[in-house]
Amino acid sequence: MTRKGARPSGLGKKVQERKKVLAYLASLPADARKSLQRLRRDIKAAAPGAEDCISYGLPSFRLDGRLLVCYKAARSHCSFHPMSTTVIRAHAADLKPYSTSPGTVRFGPGKPLPVRLVRKLVRTRIAELSGRQ
Repeated sequence: MTRKGARPSGLGKKVQERKKVLAYLASLPADARKSLQRLRRDIKAAAPGAEDCISYGLPSFRLDGRLLVCYKAARSHCSFHPMSTTVIRAHAADLKPYSTSPGTVRFGPGKPLPVRLVRKLVRTRIAELSGRQ
Protein backbone atom coordinates (compact mmCIF):
# COMPACT_ATOMS: atom_id res chain seq x y z
CA MET A 1 0.00 0.00 0.00
CA THR A 2 1.37 3.40 -0.91
CA ARG A 3 1.14 6.39 1.31
CA LYS A 4 -1.37 9.01 0.23
CA GLY A 5 0.37 11.58 -1.96
CA ALA A 6 3.47 9.40 -2.39
CA ARG A 7 5.08 9.41 -5.82
CA PRO A 8 5.20 6.18 -7.79
CA SER A 9 8.69 4.67 -7.88
CA GLY A 10 10.92 6.20 -10.53
CA LEU A 11 8.93 9.41 -10.81
CA GLY A 12 11.37 11.30 -8.58
CA LYS A 13 14.28 10.30 -10.83
CA LYS A 14 12.37 11.41 -13.94
CA VAL A 15 11.66 14.78 -12.34
CA GLN A 16 15.35 15.18 -11.42
CA GLU A 17 16.45 14.28 -14.96
CA ARG A 18 14.03 16.81 -16.43
CA LYS A 19 15.31 19.47 -14.04
CA LYS A 20 18.88 18.78 -15.18
CA VAL A 21 17.86 19.16 -18.82
CA LEU A 22 16.03 22.43 -18.09
CA ALA A 23 19.04 23.72 -16.14
CA TYR A 24 21.31 22.87 -19.07
CA LEU A 25 19.05 24.77 -21.47
CA ALA A 26 18.79 27.75 -19.10
CA SER A 27 22.59 28.01 -19.03
CA LEU A 28 22.86 28.58 -22.79
CA PRO A 29 23.03 31.83 -24.76
CA ALA A 30 19.58 32.91 -25.96
CA ASP A 31 19.90 31.86 -29.62
CA ALA A 32 21.20 28.37 -28.81
CA ARG A 33 18.67 27.96 -25.99
CA LYS A 34 15.78 28.87 -28.27
CA SER A 35 16.95 26.47 -31.01
CA LEU A 36 17.45 23.59 -28.60
CA GLN A 37 14.15 24.22 -26.81
CA ARG A 38 12.44 23.98 -30.18
CA LEU A 39 14.41 20.83 -31.01
CA ARG A 40 13.42 19.30 -27.67
CA ARG A 41 9.76 20.12 -28.32
CA ASP A 42 9.94 18.63 -31.83
CA ILE A 43 11.58 15.43 -30.54
CA LYS A 44 8.85 15.06 -27.89
CA ALA A 45 6.17 15.53 -30.57
CA ALA A 46 7.76 12.82 -32.76
CA ALA A 47 8.27 10.46 -29.80
CA PRO A 48 5.56 11.22 -27.21
CA GLY A 49 6.64 8.35 -24.95
CA ALA A 50 10.25 9.53 -24.78
CA GLU A 51 11.58 10.81 -21.46
CA ASP A 52 14.16 13.49 -20.74
CA CYS A 53 17.47 12.34 -19.34
CA ILE A 54 21.13 13.23 -19.26
CA SER A 55 23.38 10.73 -21.02
CA TYR A 56 27.07 11.15 -21.77
CA GLY A 57 26.68 14.56 -20.11
CA LEU A 58 24.21 15.66 -22.81
CA PRO A 59 20.50 16.39 -22.67
CA SER A 60 18.90 13.30 -24.18
CA PHE A 61 15.75 11.27 -24.58
CA ARG A 62 15.16 7.65 -23.67
CA LEU A 63 12.39 5.55 -25.13
CA ASP A 64 11.46 2.29 -23.46
CA GLY A 65 14.65 2.50 -21.42
CA ARG A 66 16.91 2.87 -24.48
CA LEU A 67 18.81 5.96 -25.56
CA LEU A 68 16.93 7.58 -28.43
CA VAL A 69 18.69 10.87 -29.25
CA CYS A 70 20.89 13.56 -27.67
CA TYR A 71 21.50 17.23 -28.42
CA LYS A 72 23.87 19.96 -27.30
CA ALA A 73 25.18 23.46 -27.87
CA ALA A 74 28.81 24.16 -28.67
CA ARG A 75 30.50 27.52 -28.96
CA SER A 76 29.73 27.99 -32.67
CA HIS A 77 26.95 25.49 -33.41
CA CYS A 78 24.25 23.22 -32.03
CA SER A 79 24.19 19.47 -32.56
CA PHE A 80 21.51 16.83 -32.84
CA HIS A 81 22.70 13.27 -32.26
CA PRO A 82 20.42 10.51 -33.56
CA MET A 83 23.13 8.19 -32.24
CA SER A 84 23.16 6.27 -35.50
CA THR A 85 25.05 6.30 -38.77
CA THR A 86 22.10 4.44 -40.29
CA VAL A 87 19.75 7.34 -39.57
CA ILE A 88 22.20 9.86 -41.03
CA ARG A 89 22.72 7.76 -44.20
CA ALA A 90 18.97 7.18 -44.62
CA HIS A 91 18.37 10.94 -44.79
CA ALA A 92 21.57 12.05 -46.52
CA ALA A 93 19.69 14.04 -49.17
CA ASP A 94 17.68 15.96 -46.55
CA LEU A 95 20.85 16.62 -44.55
CA LYS A 96 22.93 18.11 -47.41
CA PRO A 97 22.47 21.69 -46.13
CA TYR A 98 23.98 20.68 -42.77
CA SER A 99 27.36 19.59 -41.53
CA THR A 100 27.16 15.93 -40.55
CA SER A 101 29.41 13.23 -39.20
CA PRO A 102 28.56 9.69 -38.14
CA GLY A 103 25.61 10.05 -35.77
CA THR A 104 25.61 13.89 -35.68
CA VAL A 105 23.90 16.80 -37.43
CA ARG A 106 25.26 20.31 -36.79
CA PHE A 107 23.27 23.51 -37.29
CA GLY A 108 23.61 27.19 -36.46
CA PRO A 109 22.44 28.31 -33.02
CA GLY A 110 19.92 30.73 -34.52
CA LYS A 111 18.86 28.34 -37.30
CA PRO A 112 16.91 25.42 -35.81
CA LEU A 113 16.36 22.22 -37.76
CA PRO A 114 13.00 22.11 -39.56
CA VAL A 115 10.33 20.23 -37.63
CA ARG A 116 9.68 17.88 -40.58
CA LEU A 117 13.35 16.88 -40.68
CA VAL A 118 13.47 16.29 -36.92
CA ARG A 119 10.32 14.18 -37.18
CA LYS A 120 11.85 12.05 -39.97
CA LEU A 121 15.11 11.53 -38.10
CA VAL A 122 13.42 10.63 -34.81
CA ARG A 123 10.95 8.25 -36.44
CA THR A 124 13.75 6.51 -38.31
CA ARG A 125 15.67 6.16 -35.06
CA ILE A 126 12.60 4.70 -33.33
CA ALA A 127 12.20 2.20 -36.16
CA GLU A 128 15.89 1.31 -35.84
CA LEU A 129 15.58 0.72 -32.10
CA SER A 130 12.53 -1.46 -32.59
CA GLY A 131 14.22 -3.46 -35.34
CA ARG A 132 11.96 -2.22 -38.16
CA GLN A 133 14.55 -0.53 -40.36
